[in-house]
Formats: sequence, C-alpha cells, structure tokens
Amino acid sequence: MMKKRLISSYDKKNDTFVGKLQEESGYYVDYEISDGIYMGINNFNLPSAIFIPNASKVLNISKSVLESPDVLINIKCDDISLSFKMFIENLKIFSAICRNNFDIPNINYEMDSNF
Repeated sequence: MMKKRLISSYDKKNDTFVGKLQEESGYYVDYEISDGIYMGINNFNLPSAIFIPNASKVLNISKSVLESPDVLINIKCDDISLSFKMFIENLKIFSAICRNNFDIPNINYEMDSNF
C-alpha cells in the first residue's frame, strides 16, 4: 500500500472539502469519480487531490464533522474499477466504486492526514 500525507481543509461557508497530497504542487486533470466528488490526477496518472463542492450534501454528513482534520482517503484501482473510501475520525463516511476509465494504474493508495 502506498501511503501519502493528506492536507485537507473544509470551507464551512462554501461547503467545500479539498484534500491534496503534501508533495503535490498541482494536478494534470480532474475526473468526477462519483456524483459531486472530483479527483485530481498528476502527470503520472496517480491521484493527487480530492475536491468536493457541496460536501455536506454529497457526503450526507454534518458540516461540523467535515471540519475535523482527521481525514483518511483510500483509493484502490485495478484495470476495471476504482474504489474510493473516505473516513473522518476513523468512521467511514463515504464509499463508492466506479469504472477505471481514467488510466490510473493498479494501486492501493492511502491519503492520511495523520501520516
């Protein structure tokens, strides 16, 4: 499993969650991996950022929970599917599986704010 440090922030006024990897300075392309959840991919086709506008509605969770800095995101990919799981304070708050139409290689990727 590849582990990376996640820098996350939540803007309560605009209800927007953003998480990006500490070493990443940008991303190459954005893909919508689930309704309202966007993943930034770097030039090596690896996940580098997550952007969720209307986060409390998309994730069906309170804004106060989203303010927690204790966030972990797990992304697993194979040739066919992409699995996305998001945890806040060790509680799974969202999970989705979609087709891997993004040329992401076979990975087991963990973005952790407590890395």
